[in-house]
Amino acid sequence: MAEYSPVAYQPPRLDQAEALTRGRTFHQHLATRRSVRCFAPDPVPRELMDLAIRAAGTAPSGAHQQPWTFVVVDDPALKRAIRDGAEAEEREFYEHRAPPEWREALAPLGTDWHKPFLEAAPYLIVVFRHAWHPGPDGAKRKTYYSTESVGIATGLLIAALHTMGLATLTHTPSPMEFLNRILARPEWERPFVLLPVGYPAADATVPDLARKPLEEIRVWNRNQEDPC
Repeated sequence: MAEYSPVAYQPPRLDQAEALTRGRTFHQHLATRRSVRCFAPDPVPRELMDLAIRAAGTAPSGAHQQPWTFVVVDDPALKRAIRDGAEAEEREFYEHRAPPEWREALAPLGTDWHKPFLEAAPYLIVVFRHAWHPGPDGAKRKTYYSTESVGIATGLLIAALHTMGLATLTHTPSPMEFLNRILARPEWERPFVLLPVGYPAADATVPDLARKPLEEIRVWNRNQEDPC
């Protein structure tokens, strides 16, 4: 690892009015984001994938180890193989492993083990987490806070894709080891999430859902009713 060498950091400070305007605009933009399961076949420039991944790569990470790999798939044969692998795991889950509570939670979404979007979307981005990494001598070296770091990077990736007018879906078939085999990834990389990416189909629909209001997800300091 490179020796720590501090540099000055003084980004421009916005006045309060500009900060509020930007904050409101950003929230309003993200509030239009929805998970999509129906994608148009329209081509999407590869450069947009690179720009989104570069944005994701700005995420903070434990000890700046950047424990992520983003594999972009547009080969039809690979997408078919990934769909086959995902549907095999999902069918087993839906038919045998899913607890009643999870089935009840999924019911309003109308999902099942069929995943045609894994072939329909122009791209699949598979995010891998580095559970560890090999040192210069080949020995296992610890990766710090890899789950937290990759989760933050994935959030930035989704926001960047939405900013460019692209839709996606967070897909996590379980287990996901089949992705290592299909994509020839090393053993220290663990599949984190599978994201189909593209433009929504002309007839795409999404569930009529509401997000929790601010008052239900934000607490200042601590709950005022907390006796402690």
